[in-house]
Amino acid sequence: MALFESRRPADSEEIVGTDAATRALSVTAVENDFVERVYQNISWFYDFTFGPALHPGRVDAIERMGIKPGDRVLEVGVGTGINAALYPSECSVTGIDFSSQMLVKARRRIARKGVRNVRLVEMDAANLKFADDTFDIVYAPYVISVVPDPVAVTREMYRVCRPGGRIVILNHFRSKSRLGAWLERIIAPFTLYLGFKSDLDLPAFLVQADLKPVSIEKVNVPRIWSLVTCVKN
Repeated sequence: MALFESRRPADSEEIVGTDAATRALSVTAVENDFVERVYQNISWFYDFTFGPALHPGRVDAIERMGIKPGDRVLEVGVGTGINAALYPSECSVTGIDFSSQMLVKARRRIARKGVRNVRLVEMDAANLKFADDTFDIVYAPYVISVVPDPVAVTREMYRVCRPGGRIVILNHFRSKSRLGAWLERIIAPFTLYLGFKSDLDLPAFLVQADLKPVSIEKVNVPRIWSLVTCVKN
């Protein structure tokens, strides 16, 4: 089977909703300072909680990327460096994060595991300091739902990806069921303190970020996390 089939994504019927271009992505709003404080606070237990629970999705994402020798990969929101050892050794990975505390842990992890093809840089994902068309794959694992402006971050990801390259987003998005969506809206202000918005609207996000996914797949257990893959035209 081809890596990306020529088919409409499973969620495509929602993506074309009439109000998707203007509706709010979430009931919550955050600033960079808040995000940095949250991740400084949770950095000490992140690996013991979100690490194991979300790891199957990380493995699936990197396997499905089909990374080739020599590929240049940008990981947006590298966190504590959990993904570092999962990448093939023949590719070149740049990992960025806004949280200096997370990067301290990532550097220790990379040194401990002897990973040599990953470099780490402290950087704001909404203002990437890279030239246009720099990377073959731009990957954002579990980060789009916490940044202050998901659309701005995604547009930067698109900008630094080369034509024909892939933008890959692994994230939780609001449930399609009415009850699930209602519950996620209610708890969203509280889940921010765990590092994510529980109610990010996928169809509105894709339309406003001008992304056209080639695949949307569910990962992890329970399967409430989505792996969204797009190709830059």
